[in-house]
Amino acid sequence: MGERRVVREARRVGAYGVCEDAGRVVLARGSAAGPYPGVWQLPGGGVEHAEHPAHAVVREFAEETGLTVEVTGLRAVLADVTTFPDAGVAVHTDRLVFDVVVRGGEARPEPAGGSDEIGWFTPAEAAEVPLMPFTAELLGLPVSPLPPDLPRSLPAEQAGPPPADRRLRFGAYGLVTDPAGRVLLTMIADGYPGAGRWHLPGGGTDHGEQPVAALLRELVEEGGQLGRVVELIGVDNLHNPAALGPEGRPLDWHGVRVIYRVAVDAPTEARVTELAGGSTARAAWFTPDQLAGLPLTEIAAKVVPRPGR
Repeated sequence: MGERRVVREARRVGAYGVCEDAGRVVLARGSAAGPYPGVWQLPGGGVEHAEHPAHAVVREFAEETGLTVEVTGLRAVLADVTTFPDAGVAVHTDRLVFDVVVRGGEARPEPAGGSDEIGWFTPAEAAEVPLMPFTAELLGLPVSPLPPDLPRSLPAEQAGPPPADRRLRFGAYGLVTDPAGRVLLTMIADGYPGAGRWHLPGGGTDHGEQPVAALLRELVEEGGQLGRVVELIGVDNLHNPAALGPEGRPLDWHGVRVIYRVAVDAPTEARVTELAGGSTARAAWFTPDQLAGLPLTEIAAKVVPRPGR
């Protein structure tokens, strides 16, 4: 038997835009300089370190299509893994898909960059060209894997390991409520940024894991609850250039955190089920009146309903 090749796992976050007009959507075809030549997708690309995904989609859309767009909402969040055999790397991409509208600019491709052709497509027309799987899914079309002989190349930001003191973390969090209107919160354990504050249940996604699946897993681990995701609320961007955590030294953290509304139909006593030493010290249900005055993390304070808000 031949020697088995070790595949390095890598992560990236991408932001993409759905721009629709009269039943057609803008798509961009990957150029020879990009990772997927000849394949069409929603315009967009990698989020830069510390960049908010909503800003990234505006920048990427302008670069790839020449069009200036405005973000009007967050449509979907999904993940996929692509293996680049020549580089021995499996890249997990968390993709945030925004609704956008054109505010200016002149349509043109970016042959020296990511796209060599752009066009407006009906769903039927899009079904006739090779599509990135996430784009087909968003357009409600059959999803097919990329051809195995596609001459794909590793995205530039994944060409080497990340800087030793820089971290990217993609997480899924929930505004979790029960039929009585209580809110489930978790307290951050000592030794972690925000220790002693009450936080939304959730956490980082694992390699190959979808954000909804990660959130429901974390809900069991951090609160002992079974829930169902009701809707996608939005995305929060966190950049802390000197976060001090269990590593024992300051790290340049960039966190992209999607937030869902989650319902627990049959609540039980809140309890932490993950192994000791994790980031969650305790969990508890709170009535609306009990939420007043609680020390909350920044992300929790944005979405938790409290008296007077």
